[in-house]
Amino acid sequence: MNEQQNPWQVMAEKKVYENPWIKLTEFDVINPSGGKGIYGKVHFKAIAVGALALDEELNTYLVGQYRFPLDRYSWEIPEGGGAFGIDPVDSAKRELLEETGLVAADWTQIVEMHLSNSVSDEYAVIYLARGLRQETACPEETEQLQVKKLPFEEAYQMVERGEITDSMSVAAILKVKLMLADGRLS
Repeated sequence: MNEQQNPWQVMAEKKVYENPWIKLTEFDVINPSGGKGIYGKVHFKAIAVGALALDEELNTYLVGQYRFPLDRYSWEIPEGGGAFGIDPVDSAKRELLEETGLVAADWTQIVEMHLSNSVSDEYAVIYLARGLRQETACPEETEQLQVKKLPFEEAYQMVERGEITDSMSVAAILKVKLMLADGRLS
């Protein structure tokens, strides 16, 4: 199998829905086995960005909010969307300040990922934010947030217990746990 060759053939496509954040397209396709079918794709109009803030005492900051698509409350790292054409770290800095009031002096990219690549092209970049200074949070009008400062190990345990299920948060917390374990962080 050639990793560079697309085995899918697109026969036709139609826009099903669009808003300022996403576009849903339905494709008439011939699948890799030669069968006809349809495929739906959600295109995201922004890059997903996240920041795991870690202070000198190895505390981190989670943001809690009710997530409409899940119909449940969710604890997460500070995250949001950033426009294409803008450096994702600048968008992550904006999200960290908006949601927690934190400003970080040091930024390290720790994860790149596609969030649900079977149905969407959503791409995420996650950073580790260090050298923290507290300012004033200014959440967007659609956000009713609760900020929780806790030991990083407690956040890791929340992932282990299934209390944090947001994919960007899980990936960031597990990556930082590995970085702490192998001495890349202290």
